[in-house]
Amino acid sequence: MAKQIIILDRVNEPSDMNFRYVLWATVPAARVSAYADATATSSFKGASAPELTAIQNGSIVERVGMASFSIGTPISAIQNFLLAQFAIFQAQVTAANPTSRYGTFYDGTSWTPGGTT
Repeated sequence: MAKQIIILDRVNEPSDMNFRYVLWATVPAARVSAYADATATSSFKGASAPELTAIQNGSIVERVGMASFSIGTPISAIQNFLLAQFAIFQAQVTAANPTSRYGTFYDGTSWTPGGTT
């Protein structure tokens, strides 16, 4: 199983516990072309070659976020927050279809539908 949530760093120390994190959502196979970018990189410097390839070919999409917690917040609460953020992001990626009409064209006589499901 690929990584899905990665904590990058703690920022603004020594104040509250503020963390930057990365979410990696899986893109539905029919839509990877919408996310493909051969020059894409990751904010996670420890991404492996296969992980970077997945980001570049569009099968994984990355979102960077920031979360702030009060000093003393249990790690379990932070983990639960991140799990909830990942679930929301994955649902958005799964539901979104940025190429639903991509390639639809009119040739002067009739419309030819395009797009992905």
